[in-house]
Amino acid sequence: MRTSTVVPSRRVRRRPDPLLRDVLGGVLRAERTAQARTLSDVATAARVSLAHLSEVERGRKEPSSEVLAAICGALGLDLADLLLRTGRHVRDLTSVTAPAAPAAGSFRAGPGVSLSLVA
Repeated sequence: MRTSTVVPSRRVRRRPDPLLRDVLGGVLRAERTAQARTLSDVATAARVSLAHLSEVERGRKEPSSEVLAAICGALGLDLADLLLRTGRHVRDLTSVTAPAAPAAGSFRAGPGVSLSLVA
């Protein structure tokens, strides 16, 4: 007689969505530091105050579209590239957390099911 293994249902926990201003600010700061530029240099080139740029980078202020365009211009960054990078970070931050591994031999992938391991 063959016994079946019962696998308890697993809840897939999704990470909470980050605030867009936090991710956007982080991407802007990463670009500025990758260019080895100071807050003062970029703020001057973008014609925004140093304090405001700092607040944007730390996710404390929502930049208007005009300010965002000015910062991107000062960094030589296309708005589309900024949005793509921001989208990738949001996706990475909100990806589904891996559930606990099932007991050995208790799960088999059916046809058309692809399994991958994420490091």
